[in-house]
Amino acid sequence: MPSLTLIWLLAGAVLCLMELFLPSAFVAFMMGISAFVVALLSGVGLGNVWLQVVVWLLLSTFLIVLSRRFLQPRRRKSKIQDAVIAETLTEIPPGKTGRVLYEGNSWQARCDDDKFTVAPHQRVYVVRREGTTLIVIPENLLNS
Repeated sequence: MPSLTLIWLLAGAVLCLMELFLPSAFVAFMMGISAFVVALLSGVGLGNVWLQVVVWLLLSTFLIVLSRRFLQPRRRKSKIQDAVIAETLTEIPPGKTGRVLYEGNSWQARCDDDKFTVAPHQRVYVVRREGTTLIVIPENLLNS
């Protein structure tokens, strides 16, 4: 019967190769790395099989959480890019919402400055998005 160290080494190699051919967002790879660490620990004296399995599970979980935290790209809060042009469909009264035409769709919008009224059919810049409401600035406000 093969030793536990050899079994952990084979399990680690299979898991790492599995990640190569069936990408799983580094889950299998991190489990393979954990199996290599457990193989190292079993080689230096960690003899209890159940303890090895528990160490492998805990280390795999820790490495997967760590890889998610550091390897995934940071997401922007809004998918809207800076200074995108839209056109008002209705008047936007101060502190209230109106409608704008943005990327071919009608959106609810509010002026970024609560003191200004935005007339209908006026070009505006989309500054950000708050839920389903676009926050806009009139084009003439920026040009003056």
